[in-house]
Amino acid sequence: MVFFVLTTVPQSGFGNFALPIQIGAEDMAFPRLNMLSFWTTFVGMAVLLSTFFISDGPPLSGWTSYPPLSAIGKATGPGEGLGQTLWIVSIAIFCVGSLLGSLNFIATTLDLRARGLSLMRLPLTCWAWFITAVLMLLSFAVLFAAGVLLLLDRVGGTSFFIPAGLVVNDQMVNHAGGSPLLWQHLFWFFGHPEVYVAILPGMGITSHVISTFSRKPIFGYKAMVYAMCSIGFLGFMVWGHHMFVSGMSPYSAFAFSVLTMAIAVPSAIKTFNWIGTMIGGKLRLATPMLFAIGFVSLFITGGLSGIFLGQPALDLTLHDSYFVIAHFHMVMGVAAIFGMFAGTYFWFPKATGRMMNEALGKAHFWLTFVGAYGIFMPMHYLGLEGHPRRFSALTGVDFLNSPHLIHLHEFMTVSAFVTAGAQLIFLYNLVYSWLRGPKASVNPWEATTLEWTVPSPPPFDNFAGRHPVIHRYPYEFSVPGAASDYIMQDAPEETKAK
Repeated sequence: MVFFVLTTVPQSGFGNFALPIQIGAEDMAFPRLNMLSFWTTFVGMAVLLSTFFISDGPPLSGWTSYPPLSAIGKATGPGEGLGQTLWIVSIAIFCVGSLLGSLNFIATTLDLRARGLSLMRLPLTCWAWFITAVLMLLSFAVLFAAGVLLLLDRVGGTSFFIPAGLVVNDQMVNHAGGSPLLWQHLFWFFGHPEVYVAILPGMGITSHVISTFSRKPIFGYKAMVYAMCSIGFLGFMVWGHHMFVSGMSPYSAFAFSVLTMAIAVPSAIKTFNWIGTMIGGKLRLATPMLFAIGFVSLFITGGLSGIFLGQPALDLTLHDSYFVIAHFHMVMGVAAIFGMFAGTYFWFPKATGRMMNEALGKAHFWLTFVGAYGIFMPMHYLGLEGHPRRFSALTGVDFLNSPHLIHLHEFMTVSAFVTAGAQLIFLYNLVYSWLRGPKASVNPWEATTLEWTVPSPPPFDNFAGRHPVIHRYPYEFSVPGAASDYIMQDAPEETKAK
């Protein structure tokens, strides 16, 4: 889910479709490199899925794959045999595909912009994909190196992550000199930027959608750009807050805590600018807008819980509890997926030439929104009560099996079924609309960016030989004196409206 959905879909899925059209390009800068990135990622996913069909079974080490258990092999128990080895191979292959794709996004954004399209005239979606590509380029290289070292520990007899004197099942492990903490540093140096790899494209899509459906220019365009750049920069400096319980120096913990709190500043700028864009706007509460508002709500809720986890003293208690599950899934899981849904409903008419059903879309939103809060909000309380994560059942801990906590688990389970059922509505709406949905006009949302100047769906080379020239900023809505409440980016300066 983390690697092949939250990393791939917001960036590669939406970006490969919308980025070239939004900047006036016929295609990505290197189409063959793009295809190589796609097939490399596909092979990585196939290797991962193959672990479900081997006798040893899939890996049980989670997405963090902490050594020494993940480094030793099947001696540690089920789920640590061939399946774990294939997991490492899969992630290494995936890293290669991601690195190739990130280079393509960076080159496309910098080199293929239409005439007149300066960096400060880019839609915020393009900025988000560009910054995300930079994060991927810098962080996935580290994960690839860490994966190779872990693979060597498993099959090559090395000891990068396996300490001396380790005893497993009454057997002395024949390794010496490694450090499991080295893996944690390498993994989380990738892992925290990965959070923003998942969430930044959603931020860009949310900004784009909120401005369009509020019929207002985005509030503080330059501040939004600088905030995304700041989030990306600071994201590389806070990996240690995942390791407060690992025994690090209090001075290091203090430094990581301060830097973690600093990320709240650009995050707050973006949040207040989204709200500022909606205040006083002519809101159109279509399905893309509902999911964008849901993204803002979930981002605020999940972000507030992150403030607690950024404090070393509190994290010592809350670490590896249900509180962490709630925070992580509110921000990286559900909020990022809401950004994906907003983008799907928004660009579906452009990609297919057909409209999705609004009634089904709104039913999908409300059931998913209420269901997501029903799943994860109670987890904050469970975490404060001391409920650990990663246990399927707890025995011998009477206070965690008390009736009022059991009822919370039951409520969360019902909410999970409701949320899952809502996705069936989405799948039906997606397939039916693709096949039989009403025809979409070129610009059904009356948006201003370049993708809404080409036919729906776009031709093979996007602009059919036309070379657009950009004269305006991306979100010129409700311009005083204009005949319409939107002006396209390629409209000449003397043209008041389109």
